[in-house]
Amino acid sequence: MPIFNIFKEHTKVAPATTQSSFVQQAEKAGLLVTAELDKALEECKAKVARISKDCRMMNRKHRDTEFDLENDRECCLHGLLGQGSTINYRPSDVQRVTQIFDKPQFFVDGASSNDIVQGAIGDCWFVSALATMATAKGLVEKFCVAKDEEIGVYGFIFFRDASWVTVIIDDFLYTSIPKYEELSYAEQTLYHQNKEVYNATARKGGKGLYFARSGTPGETWVPLIEKAYAKLHGSYAALSGGEACEAIEDLTGGVSTFIPSNDILDIDRFWNEELLKANQDRLFGCSYQSLNPLRSGNYDAKISGLEGDHAYSVLRAVEVKGKRFVVVRNPWGKSEWTGPWSDGSKEWTKEWLDVLPDIGHSFGDDGQFVMEYKDFLQSWQMLDRTLLFDSSWIMSFQWLHVTAKPLPTAWTFGDVSFTFSLAKASRAMILLSELDTRFFEEISGRWYWTFDFVVFKKGEKEHLAHSAVSRLWCRSVNLELNLDAGDYVVHVRLDRHNRFPSRASDYVETQKSVWDQRIYARVLSERTKAQSIAANFKSETDTGLLPLPLSILAGQDLSELEKKALVIAEAKKKEEDEAAKAKEVEEAKQKAEEDAKKTEEGAKKAEEEAKKKAEDDNATIVKAEEDGTTTTTTTTIVQKTITVTKKLANGNEVSETKEVVTEAPTDADRPNNVIEPGQEAVITVPSVPPVTVTVDQAPQPDPKRDVLDVSEENSIFLGFRVYTNKDAPVVIEGQLRHEMEVSAALALAL
Repeated sequence: MPIFNIFKEHTKVAPATTQSSFVQQAEKAGLLVTAELDKALEECKAKVARISKDCRMMNRKHRDTEFDLENDRECCLHGLLGQGSTINYRPSDVQRVTQIFDKPQFFVDGASSNDIVQGAIGDCWFVSALATMATAKGLVEKFCVAKDEEIGVYGFIFFRDASWVTVIIDDFLYTSIPKYEELSYAEQTLYHQNKEVYNATARKGGKGLYFARSGTPGETWVPLIEKAYAKLHGSYAALSGGEACEAIEDLTGGVSTFIPSNDILDIDRFWNEELLKANQDRLFGCSYQSLNPLRSGNYDAKISGLEGDHAYSVLRAVEVKGKRFVVVRNPWGKSEWTGPWSDGSKEWTKEWLDVLPDIGHSFGDDGQFVMEYKDFLQSWQMLDRTLLFDSSWIMSFQWLHVTAKPLPTAWTFGDVSFTFSLAKASRAMILLSELDTRFFEEISGRWYWTFDFVVFKKGEKEHLAHSAVSRLWCRSVNLELNLDAGDYVVHVRLDRHNRFPSRASDYVETQKSVWDQRIYARVLSERTKAQSIAANFKSETDTGLLPLPLSILAGQDLSELEKKALVIAEAKKKEEDEAAKAKEVEEAKQKAEEDAKKTEEGAKKAEEEAKKKAEDDNATIVKAEEDGTTTTTTTTIVQKTITVTKKLANGNEVSETKEVVTEAPTDADRPNNVIEPGQEAVITVPSVPPVTVTVDQAPQPDPKRDVLDVSEENSIFLGFRVYTNKDAPVVIEGQLRHEMEVSAALALAL
């Protein structure tokens, strides 16, 4: 499924800034998880086949010009910050896989957790995710979709922002071993001044790779999938630091939950319902925060050999002879647990050594170790679980650009809500997330955001459930629960925290002067591409930052495209003109009806006043005669003709004549401009001035502002997903609170 579809439908118009409700786009409702995966797999295979065919025709190997390690070194290594990055990577050379290995193989006997060794970059979270996935048979093999090892082209797919994304790479890799000519004389002497010996020994084999590698000789899947993941996020440097479960989400399309170990209520239930299912329909990782060194002075303190702020993989949970064991792996491929049941510890008597195969473990400094369940819970501070989806699930989603009130303001629900209807009872996974900002982290705004939500059944006062507890500033939060058929509303609460180091309001303007403008343009384009998924994306201001899909240009020259564009523009203008004319006619019709109503009311009032005056005068005459008054006043009652003209919506006019009974004034009372009896009278009724109500609205993005500000200050792009049984799909609608003060006052009144 494409990440953005702004070029697909020319009639797509950016919503008005006052629009507050957004119905889910049709193409984002009822997505079969596995069906979407199958579609992405086929698209990726087709791209690889096309590249392979082109390369064979030209007698060339594939070179990826979008991520060229050899010719675009700084972009691929450090991204936007270049050499100004806090961590500088300095590989010695770039070689093709076929130059590094004599007989390279993508997999040697399939993927295994023992294949993975972390390299120079701080992406233990990613390689740990690979190790975790490798324990689930056949899982890793699904995501390298297609390859032609002779041509050097590999196709992968990743799940990003609720869509599958294809990434195609070549087989160039960074190495830590320089060319022979770059060695010092003393270093060349070590190889007897023999270049062939040097190349055949030092420059061959995976141990010379600069980043991640496989522990199995000749195997290439680990460094290549790491390279594809780096390309997905713009550079290798972008992979420094992260959460293992987020990488698993990106690789599988699953949904992750953080579980603090000291929050587990029933450890027996957790063992039976969760850990024993590891690598079946869920994957687990574990970690703990580094220890505080201030008291001990030991800045390298560990918990029985375990590293703090480091991601480990849970390979399996097994129960043998009444004891519960968890097998764990360090992605470094070394440095293991040294507590009870560690390799060679006293607990491994002959009785227990005999059941090592049942546990699935063998001794060795390979990063894999065994922990008893009670030690596992005591040692690890945070567990992360990723639930995997099969063909029985279906998913719908919607993204919105949400503007929150500027600080200081109440920490409250109500800036945004989502609603959905469920036709039949279903197990559901509800998820709220922000965009994956790793590619454009340097221009991703001034705040770290966190959020939570509550779920109500429509019309009920008590909420059904609250989103699962998570660590702060996570990319997503979720809730798994059983739902009956019905309508539901989800209310979101937003929170934000200053980045460190903090960013001033003009941080982009002050920093972009030192950025490579070519790389900056790509990063900005990628950010706009990601944001375009929002239902209220401002396409009229940001379209110029989106790359034009090749499918739009295919088989047509620019003059043909221009003609088509003019036809589309004319059709769109005609549609807009017709809509404006219809609106004008409707407004004229309403105004004519209002004017006619006011005229009729004025005529009726004049008639009533004339009748009342005549009655009063007659009563005065009668009383004067009764009192014997000699003076007699004569009042003549006449009819006046009033003509009311109505203007219809089609432009025609219709006149209506009415007779109004009134009195003829005396000569003494009659003014110069008096209307004589029998003449047509025109009654003028003053119009009622319009009443203007001013509403305090939430700040809206100004289309005239620099596009750099679209995600700055007090806004966030939020995605809402609902996974249900495939026979119970949902359609989502998102609502933004624009009239903040009015709704807040109403809430207080209620």
